[in-house]
Amino acid sequence: MSEIGKSVRMERIFNRNTGKTIIIPMDHGVGAGPIRGIIDLPATVNKVAEGGANAVLGHMGLPRYGHRGYGRDVGLIIHLSASTSLGPDPNHKVLVTTVEEAIKIGADAVSVHINVGADDEAQMLKDLGFVARACDEWGMPLIAMMYPRGPKVTSEHDVMFVKHAARIGAELGADIVKTNYTGTIETFKEVVEGCPVPVVIAGGPQMDTERQLLQMVYDSLQAGGSGVAIGRNVFQSEDPVKLVSHISKIVHDGMTVKEVLGE
Repeated sequence: MSEIGKSVRMERIFNRNTGKTIIIPMDHGVGAGPIRGIIDLPATVNKVAEGGANAVLGHMGLPRYGHRGYGRDVGLIIHLSASTSLGPDPNHKVLVTTVEEAIKIGADAVSVHINVGADDEAQMLKDLGFVARACDEWGMPLIAMMYPRGPKVTSEHDVMFVKHAARIGAELGADIVKTNYTGTIETFKEVVEGCPVPVVIAGGPQMDTERQLLQMVYDSLQAGGSGVAIGRNVFQSEDPVKLVSHISKIVHDGMTVKEVLGE
């Protein structure tokens, strides 16, 4: 029965026709505080939902303070990991919520954050395994945010580190892996081919132009990616509704960047 539960919930965060997803993370309130774009959670959730996002992602405060009760439906992913920029080691993520608590609040999936290579990597990997077992028990999809970060990591976007991090997520029970884009179609194809579960790309730092962001989205799909999980670059944009709509045209409608921008 748990396998059926996972399938049903996966359809709430993935487009069942394209097999791809647009996720908008809004978990920044814990790590960075009430930054621009997520001060008014219901308004931001509504904007990205109207643009065509498949799901929003955040801590328990997202459904508690961001539930609208109106507008277009959107999937809910509860983030179980946390750390803050004020702490001694922001790379050390701890579990602050359980799968059972996420179920009670209406989640369609849960996510955890693992910094592969960090000083506390061992505990984070242990937590990932623990959460994966609970997700299998309850039929809850698990998204693992797998980032190579630590003393031995020379570049967080190097394909050797990224594909290793992504594979770890799949090996330890994740149903979906979110990780960094490696910069080219050829290198990201290595990440996708080496990971037996769907891979979605993170948005990363604020980009200079919309074209840059859309090109990254398009290229990741050409490499076999399954969509995006982009937060700050979306909710801090001038027009989140329009930007998500443009991303949706690429992810779900198969359009090119030039076609989306009318060039």
